[in-house]
Amino acid sequence: AAAVAPAVADDGWGGGSPGSGNTFAGPTGGDGGDRGGDGSQEQGRYRGVVTADRLALRTSPTRGGEVIRYAHRGETVRIHCKTPGDKVHGNPLWYLLTDGTWAWGAARYIDNIGPAPRWC
Repeated sequence: AAAVAPAVADDGWGGGSPGSGNTFAGPTGGDGGDRGGDGSQEQGRYRGVVTADRLALRTSPTRGGEVIRYAHRGETVRIHCKTPGDKVHGNPLWYLLTDGTWAWGAARYIDNIGPAPRWC
């Protein structure tokens, strides 16, 4: 099984560098709650907007995960699901984002547009 790291706002914790190649290939399993009538996954059904000036998107839901890329304030992101991880300013939730690469972003810095994402 592949390990996955979360995204974190650039709050001085460092970690990794963009373009490292350690991207998450995608989720497996799940509760089927994201399936449409034809059985296909509705990726990107959940959306959010980035509230941090620069949010580090990571390979796992931890502050120590490698940075895959950065999202910027006002950017709209597609969210696959949420999971607990390292707390970021008191918020333990991380969102698995599906914008080109699979990456984790700290929910503390992503405001939901519409319903909250399902659990991973």
